[in-house]
Amino acid sequence: MTILAISGLIRPMLETRLPEGLDVRWFMSADEAKTAVADAEIGWFDMNDQQAMADTLRAAKKLKWLNSIYAGLDFLPMDVLTSRGITVTNGAGINAITIAEYVVMGMLTIAKGYRDVVRAQERREWLLDSPGKRELAGSKALLLGYGAIGRLVEPRLKALDVDVCVVRRSGGEGTLRPDQWRAKLGEFDWIILAVPATPETEGMIGAGELAAMKSDCVIVNIARGSVIDQPALVSALEGKAIGGAFLDVTTPEPLPADHPLWGLDNAHISMHLSGRAQNQMFIRSGERFLDNLGKYLRGEPVAPIFDPRLGY
Repeated sequence: MTILAISGLIRPMLETRLPEGLDVRWFMSADEAKTAVADAEIGWFDMNDQQAMADTLRAAKKLKWLNSIYAGLDFLPMDVLTSRGITVTNGAGINAITIAEYVVMGMLTIAKGYRDVVRAQERREWLLDSPGKRELAGSKALLLGYGAIGRLVEPRLKALDVDVCVVRRSGGEGTLRPDQWRAKLGEFDWIILAVPATPETEGMIGAGELAAMKSDCVIVNIARGSVIDQPALVSALEGKAIGGAFLDVTTPEPLPADHPLWGLDNAHISMHLSGRAQNQMFIRSGERFLDNLGKYLRGEPVAPIFDPRLGY
């Protein structure tokens, strides 16, 4: 009998829809998870505590398929996944719609100076002029990362008449290859980071890249905090070397209360909420899991596959 270890948080949605003949071990805590996964072939044990997830994975000695709601799984021990040959399906695309909307929101917030509008309302002050006069229409954006999120960001920005340039390994019209974009940084009003967290992307935006940007360029990061050299970013923002940054992600998370980013008026921090700004995440994840479970039991391929060797 196939044994599944699944978080009890998703139980109300799944329990009555699971195929018959399965041995399902539901759990509600990290300690219960370690017991539940001991003999499990299939595991879905997402938790807010990433270390607890990693420990649970190590305890799952018989695991063949790991499912997760997370798109980025860089916090898991990749060596365990590869050495045991575990098939991994991740949450790629589950939150892509709302994250793409967050990108547009962040750009508009900065372009229109909307934070100052909110502050004026809190002061009950009637502004006589707009604190932000930038238009998205006619501006140029460099989109680094063309996965599920990037492919939704592009059409939303193009609908606002933003000239979007995508970085792709294959190149092509209107795109740049990975070896070309750094030389073009000075041409863009917006730099949007939607890349996976891998050794290749770690610190890809550093002091040199920041110095090459336009003085009013804005960085939008909905990838991982690690893709930016954060001390270099703080320095650039403090010196007004760039126009600003909309950061849904930081290093570390949560950002310490005394971190200088909090006090910079040209830094907008949204506390890694972009993927949580919707009510469809668990519904979509549950439906995907049920579809994949049927395929797995029939011996068919599951998707989307996370490759621990690549990190995405």
